[in-house]
Amino acid sequence: MAHWLIKSEPTKYSWDKFVEDKQTFWDGVRNYTARNNLKAMKKGDEVFFYHSNEGLEIVGIAKIVKESYQDPTTEDPNWVVVDLKPVKKLKKPVTLATIKADIRLEKIALVKLSRLSVCPITDDEWSIILELGETK
Repeated sequence: MAHWLIKSEPTKYSWDKFVEDKQTFWDGVRNYTARNNLKAMKKGDEVFFYHSNEGLEIVGIAKIVKESYQDPTTEDPNWVVVDLKPVKKLKKPVTLATIKADIRLEKIALVKLSRLSVCPITDDEWSIILELGETK
């Protein structure tokens, strides 16, 4: 199983709205690297849900329930979506400042590729963030 991180501006689509919806497709990705990450996601993979621009924190865990398919919001065949469902909220959100301050996370894609909206998370990074979020 792989681990990922997706970003969403809470004013556009928040964790609470995601929980209310119970499931969603992740659309609007228009970056080739992020798109390739969506294509690499497999059913059952776990995903951190990160509030970008406001909050700047990982707030919850989601799961991939359907692998990549054509983005229904565009006819351009270059773009795909995946379906996700919320699994659980972190007991304690893990802020970007906390991540940047932890030497164990110095290579995390969230920091190194800060503009990327869909990025991979290593198993070690996943465990550290769960520890920081008091979920482990």
